[in-house]
Amino acid sequence: MTTYNDIPADILIDGLVEKLSDVESIAEPEWAAFVKTGTHRERPPNQDNWWIIRSAAVLRKVAFKGPIGTNHMAQEFGGPRDRGVKPNRAAAGSRNIARTILQQLSESGLITSKFNAAGTVNLGKVLTPEGHKLINNVAHSVREIAEEKYPGLSNY
Repeated sequence: MTTYNDIPADILIDGLVEKLSDVESIAEPEWAAFVKTGTHRERPPNQDNWWIIRSAAVLRKVAFKGPIGTNHMAQEFGGPRDRGVKPNRAAAGSRNIARTILQQLSESGLITSKFNAAGTVNLGKVLTPEGHKLINNVAHSVREIAEEKYPGLSNY
């Protein structure tokens, strides 16, 4: 069975976009049309469905790097900040976007919070069994596309 580890990110995210667009709890907020995705950006995204694409990318990152929280997720979507004549420095992405998407994925039942053994400290978000099932089913369904685009994948 193909898992999400076997499929390249671009193909897996495209497959997840199709599945997540049917989920009702994952919807673009009204402010999303005007917001930048971080301080390192000059303009808002050009794509109409960028919220669903970002949600799919966040779900994939939770699968690979979980437990992961809002701050670490914002750093994952950051980039170099242009400081004029001074050297560029790293800038985090929008924490509000990361937090809102994580909340929407939690409401849909795809991710959940992981706590320490005492149940007092939230370690971050991890996939639920339903989230694992969704992401692995998508990976299995796009395997042929991945093998066409990357012929070396058929060896694995």
